[in-house]
Amino acid sequence: MKRILNLIVSLLVISSTAMAQEKKSFTLEDLMPGGNNYYNLQPENLHGLAWWGDVCIKPNMEEVKAVNPKTGKESTLFTLEALNKALEAAGINTVRALYTLSYPWADKTEVQLPKAQRFAIYNWKTGKVVTRDDLPKEPYTNIDLNTVSGNMACTVKNNVYVNGHQVTNEPEGVLCGQSVHRNEFGIEKGTFWNPQGTLLAFYRMDQSMVTDYPQVNTSTRVATLEPDKYPMAGMTSHKVTIGIYNPETKQTIYLKGGDPTDRYFTNISWSPDGQKVYVIELNRDQNHSQLFRYDAVTGEKEALLYEEKHNKYVEPQNPILFLPWNEHQFIYQSQQDGYNHLYLFDLAQGIMHPIETYGPTQLMIPYTQITKGEWLVQDILGFNEKAQEIIIMSTEQSPLQSNVYAVSLKNGKRRLIGAAEGVHRAQLSTSGKYVIDNYTSHNVARNISILPTTGKGKSIELLSATNPMDAYNMPEIVLGTIKAADGKTDLYYRLVKPVNFDANKKYPAIIYVYGGPHAQLITDVRNYGAGGWDIYMAQQGYVMLTVDNRGSENRGLEFENCTFRQLGTEEMKDQMKGVELLKSLDYVDQSRIGVHGWSFGGFMTTNLMLTYNDTFKVGVAGGPVIDWKMYEVMYGERYMDTPESNPEGYKKADLTQRAGDLKGRLQIIIGANDPVCVPQHSISFLRACIDAGTQPDYFIYPGDGHNMFGRDRVHLYTRITRYFEDYLKK
Repeated sequence: MKRILNLIVSLLVISSTAMAQEKKSFTLEDLMPGGNNYYNLQPENLHGLAWWGDVCIKPNMEEVKAVNPKTGKESTLFTLEALNKALEAAGINTVRALYTLSYPWADKTEVQLPKAQRFAIYNWKTGKVVTRDDLPKEPYTNIDLNTVSGNMACTVKNNVYVNGHQVTNEPEGVLCGQSVHRNEFGIEKGTFWNPQGTLLAFYRMDQSMVTDYPQVNTSTRVATLEPDKYPMAGMTSHKVTIGIYNPETKQTIYLKGGDPTDRYFTNISWSPDGQKVYVIELNRDQNHSQLFRYDAVTGEKEALLYEEKHNKYVEPQNPILFLPWNEHQFIYQSQQDGYNHLYLFDLAQGIMHPIETYGPTQLMIPYTQITKGEWLVQDILGFNEKAQEIIIMSTEQSPLQSNVYAVSLKNGKRRLIGAAEGVHRAQLSTSGKYVIDNYTSHNVARNISILPTTGKGKSIELLSATNPMDAYNMPEIVLGTIKAADGKTDLYYRLVKPVNFDANKKYPAIIYVYGGPHAQLITDVRNYGAGGWDIYMAQQGYVMLTVDNRGSENRGLEFENCTFRQLGTEEMKDQMKGVELLKSLDYVDQSRIGVHGWSFGGFMTTNLMLTYNDTFKVGVAGGPVIDWKMYEVMYGERYMDTPESNPEGYKKADLTQRAGDLKGRLQIIIGANDPVCVPQHSISFLRACIDAGTQPDYFIYPGDGHNMFGRDRVHLYTRITRYFEDYLKK
């Protein structure tokens, strides 16, 4: 009997091994963006899904379909052939696809075409295309159309135009109508129409006093200088003001916000009547934010509505949002209780005092906390006006997830919309009654459905995708937690075991690290967020480990700001807890541990190689921060203060000071024209290593910025892989 059982077990093992061998092996062309087969290994998706009012728009290569959110019934709105015929009749170049059209008018059978240099609207009912003749003749960008008035703003080079009329006339060094403050504070654009489309607020950023960073273009016959305005920590920064333009009078006024020196003007919003402008203003120390109201006609600062202070930093990321059914009430997002939550303010009950008599302890506007708990609101999708609910994304289910909730503004009760697992990306219909829910999890490759936000009615499944990686020999991916260096905080880790894992073998291990603010590497998505390179290296026989240390995203303010004024210190302590985990595994070769990361992860990689030089044998640091004095003002000073106020913190985090501690093999890789972590970082480190007699390796991608894309990315990870194969695997 025993012999028979042993035979059966042996056959099962052989069978299992044979099945594994039958599956395909990955190449970097399969796994890296820009690879020849990369997109074929992504789960099927439905591109271009959108809302036309409460009708779901579902395009394909040949036609645009409308999906009834109640029944799921589909009907054709128009075809690519019909659209191109109308475009040809209007003398406009045809389009190849229907995925990037927009449907801003719920009550009209019109679609806006994404034409970069020619604005056009197609009416699928009449079959005609309408264009505008009042647009600039020069190439224009940053189109901002108000669908109520039809007024349209755009930018030509560094100036704002409205309906073809030039609004600003600024010299080089002054930007108007574009994103400011280097896209910090949630800023993604530079123009803001009032609800009626009769007044336009826009940013004006004067960079003339900012030092030029000498970026060099080497693609010309003789290299040419293309300087970038880059304010480094502690240095002179730009000055931002806010203009208000009236298309009817063609007049511009500027908000009287006072001297803009060393201040940040963020998160612009309008009152429902379109006559008031609300701005969240922040001091340069970024520890004191204030919500002000301005008169949009006179530019006068009328009232201070709310302020927030913190001994480390305050980080406003979102404008206020008025309730569609109450012009006096608005939503403010704040981390004042340690997590980003929603607060309802009521202007009708507020007592307004003149700015001059304002006292810091005086509550200007009564407010109510709407959401609360050890989780955070990630985004506001909009409102269901009829139900008086706000639709949000949150981490309430898990810090690894993003789920859709409806929140009652009457009593704060929350209702989960859709599946409880995974990371969801949702689009809200005009009325707020439905969402298009696109989600993935470790167990779900992709599911897309139309869901009612009311909790009543059925869901309409649009897609249930399979995982193309199932045809490949995949590694085992383990999700777990370890204690942080503080001994109490749980940290999530992701461990990827080698393909065809044998517990009796000894494997080299690599830690893939980022570790900085506003980033999270481990989530409940396919493969728990493991990237293509993790999977490829597991196929090559490596154990791959990632730990989201304290300082990273979606765990609350205390979790994030423990790194304040000492970037790298607590983060490395937590990463070393990951090393302890690796060393506890019998199948990990403790003498062969490597590390790789990009940007903040490049800083962490270099820091770990220098600080724990007996632990890490090989490292590859991409686009690394080396000296925080050379990083930009907004980000750098938020987390480190200025070099003048925190000299010890900057000195400790300056990796050039420890260039002599390098023992293992370290390769630094940068884009030659990196505008984020400028090349000076890595060049200064090379000089320090030369002076100290240490030997890092160095590689530059000419013409690339902070990241490599397309074929360069495949080349990049071929190089990184080769480095670990040459120096860690042996």
